[in-house]
Amino acid sequence: MVCRKPPSKRAHRLCKLDIQTDMTSWATPDMKNCKQLVTMSDLFNITVTTDNAAEVVDIVQDLVDVELSNSSVLSYLELDSVVRKLNEVVDISVIKPAVGADIVDVIAVILLSETNVTQVATTVLKLTDRMADNMFFSDQSVSVTAPSLAISMINVAADGFKGLTFGVSSVSSLLDLKTFVNWNFVSEPLPDTDATISLPSELNSCFTRDTTRVQFQFHGTPELFQDTTSTAQSQWTLNSYIVSASINDTDVSNLSYPVVVTLSHHKPKLPDDRVQCMFWDFRKNGGLGGWNGSGCETRSISPHQTSCLCDHLTNFAVLLDVSRTPISEANSYILTLISYLGCGISSIFLGITLLTYLVFEKLRRDHPSKILINLSAALLGLSMLFLLDSWFSSFSSYGLCIATGATLHYFLLASFTWMGLEAVNMYLALVKVFNIYVPSYILKFCAVGWGVPLVVVGLVLAIDKDAYGNVVAEQAASRDQSTDPFCWLQDDVFFYVTVVAFVLLILLGNIAVFVVVLIQIRRMRANKPSAKSIGSLHDLRAVASLTVLLGLTWSMGFFSFGPGRMVMMYLFSILNTLQDSGRF
Repeated sequence: MVCRKPPSKRAHRLCKLDIQTDMTSWATPDMKNCKQLVTMSDLFNITVTTDNAAEVVDIVQDLVDVELSNSSVLSYLELDSVVRKLNEVVDISVIKPAVGADIVDVIAVILLSETNVTQVATTVLKLTDRMADNMFFSDQSVSVTAPSLAISMINVAADGFKGLTFGVSSVSSLLDLKTFVNWNFVSEPLPDTDATISLPSELNSCFTRDTTRVQFQFHGTPELFQDTTSTAQSQWTLNSYIVSASINDTDVSNLSYPVVVTLSHHKPKLPDDRVQCMFWDFRKNGGLGGWNGSGCETRSISPHQTSCLCDHLTNFAVLLDVSRTPISEANSYILTLISYLGCGISSIFLGITLLTYLVFEKLRRDHPSKILINLSAALLGLSMLFLLDSWFSSFSSYGLCIATGATLHYFLLASFTWMGLEAVNMYLALVKVFNIYVPSYILKFCAVGWGVPLVVVGLVLAIDKDAYGNVVAEQAASRDQSTDPFCWLQDDVFFYVTVVAFVLLILLGNIAVFVVVLIQIRRMRANKPSAKSIGSLHDLRAVASLTVLLGLTWSMGFFSFGPGRMVMMYLFSILNTLQDSGRF
């Protein structure tokens, strides 16, 4: 029969005939031409030497393949035997690239199986580190890759070190990894890479010899990085591959110039999602390891990538905060339907309001009426743009999407600015009644109401016009939903500064005016005994009117979290989409 290894050789056995009994039987097989087959239990009896290290790795590789072909997992004893024997090979033998590639293959096969490797994860990570540090090769660099695992080792001279950048790309899948090395510090991610890590030139101060070994590792599976703490499991989930860098025999920390790590997301980041750069801390959980965010600064590049600036070298990844309750597809559909239906009704009433004030001149003579006309115009523009946004987005025009997003942004800011001016006018009319005269009153209000939003949107376009783009399409893709595309702010920084902060500032001012005006109304009624008989129903109507006029229902959006999140979101959608008809 053909030997399993090497297949070019043959084993044989003789068929014996007993002359006395005329019976036949097989003689003992002659296996001297074949490599001896062993079992997992035999591994303990194999002594690793510098001469047989490559053969031992082959035996381990064969045993793992056989065991996993019969079962999808290795038992803990089998796993422990394999890891111990590979450690002996790394400790005793000089590792050559071919042997190193076999070791990486063994580890990759185990990681891709259903074997629980949590108990030996730290040992395996330190094993690959030592193997890469001690590998002998004549070239300046060498890389070994296996499905979901890649290691690059580079011999770097301290003189003339300009930095080093390592990248990994999964061409079609994790089964086919490509590694890239750039002999310079590159702060931007290399094209078409899933992970890059760039070391600054100042790192040469950590080199302890003329030629230093720098190694990079890429892990496409999270099996070696399981944080077992209950808090971590409930709040964070791994949202990228893991990449690491190290310098042999050196603990690199507290760097003045940070290491730049850029990682692609498994799941696109939504506007409300929070991502954080973290490193694998071997000291956590009694030596089992856990994720730690200290020493790393998170910079979001896009919904698909995050950049990390870290002051040390180790294993890095991007984690996604999953502590917030996601919106179900059914609730998302209902909320969208309410928003579109409410905006349609609001647009009709806003149109009627504007038409009424424009036709009847007597209605628009005082200041409150003129302010209401401008506010209604801003809200009508906001409602119409919201309804038409998806249609404009469907044209897939880059320029049209930017224009649509910027215009929607403008009308949103204009609506809130006019709500703020409504509060200012109300304060002046009811609180500061006497000795108040402002020349060109409405003209100045128009300059602020329409001019401030124009300045804000103009600055965003001047700084980065690509801040506007198609964001909901990316969200829908990540949720496997058929939500229509939507043009809006896609940059988190611009969104929080020019929308959230802007709206919050106006709402806080309006709430203050709301309280002051209510107090003033109560005082006025206290001075008129006849007014006391009107009753609490009149007070309730006054409160409701002020709430709508000052846009205070928008404050519900800031409280849409926690157990009552869905209730607040439904109230937010219903009250805000229908508040304009309430104004009418």
